[in-house]
Amino acid sequence: MDSQAARTRLEYERHDAQARLIAARATLERLRTERAEAGTADDEHDPDGSTLSAEWTMAVAQCRIVEDSIAQIGAALARVDAGSYGICASCGRPIPRVRLEARPAARTCADCAAPQ
Repeated sequence: MDSQAARTRLEYERHDAQARLIAARATLERLRTERAEAGTADDEHDPDGSTLSAEWTMAVAQCRIVEDSIAQIGAALARVDAGSYGICASCGRPIPRVRLEARPAARTCADCAAPQ
């Protein structure tokens, strides 16, 4: 994948991730409002479904996952600028195109990424 194509793909991925982060933060804000309106932080015993606490935990986790993804994309863009995008950080061999298409921010080839 040439550097311009890589940059375009990574910028698209970053834009998508930023939109997901906005949505996850909006969910947190909605949950914060619902918790404040409920007048209690203890919703653990509500038999009517998932609790605000459970939803909060999932939304926080989603924010962290997306923030990590944005950081990985930023690092990949830095590798594009440095001319090292698509080169495995572990073994120095080219990362196959199919892996970069599936995981545009990949730092390593599939062999190096596999658990040992």
